[in-house]
Amino acid sequence: MKVSIVKYNAGNIFSVINSIKRLGIEPLWTDDPMEIASSDRVIFPGQGHARTAMEYLREHNLDKVIADLKQPVLGICIGQQLLCQHSEEGDTDCIGIFPINVRRFQPTCHEQKVPAMGWNAIHDLKSPLFKGLNENDYVYFVHSYYCEMCDFTAATADYILPYSASLQKDNFFAMQFHPEKSGKVGHKILENFINLG
Repeated sequence: MKVSIVKYNAGNIFSVINSIKRLGIEPLWTDDPMEIASSDRVIFPGQGHARTAMEYLREHNLDKVIADLKQPVLGICIGQQLLCQHSEEGDTDCIGIFPINVRRFQPTCHEQKVPAMGWNAIHDLKSPLFKGLNENDYVYFVHSYYCEMCDFTAATADYILPYSASLQKDNFFAMQFHPEKSGKVGHKILENFINLG
């Protein structure tokens, strides 16, 4: 199986590469549109700034390549946010797979820190990626922005307000949390993604 990880100006790539290697697959880290388009699975991970990330993707035509993919695609962290319509981070138009906005957390008290960082439960699980998981299993988050709740919400998390911890539309799957940093739960999610029918 050919698994490509989209290469662009975002961090936290090597932990994703190592997680896929633990599944017995040597992934390809690439920004080559032909390689990405010919892959069986595409992972779109990263940490970074929405505006500079979208500038890189547009300069390399990767925004259109990603939008046109028909195989399973997994967006992780900023990868999920960039699959949405618009981000408040840098007032950025994104790829637009999910017709929702990405908003900055607005704390309502001193205890609510931004970025939201650490382990949090996910619930209302509605995706084949969560097969074998339990409601309120814990996964690892690091983010200052969140995806709105919508018809495509595949899992919910609560921090300041309920938000889309995961999204799914057709062949596009996405999650705000980091499965590659979420222990056995995250390993199972990535395994489920690789094994999608």
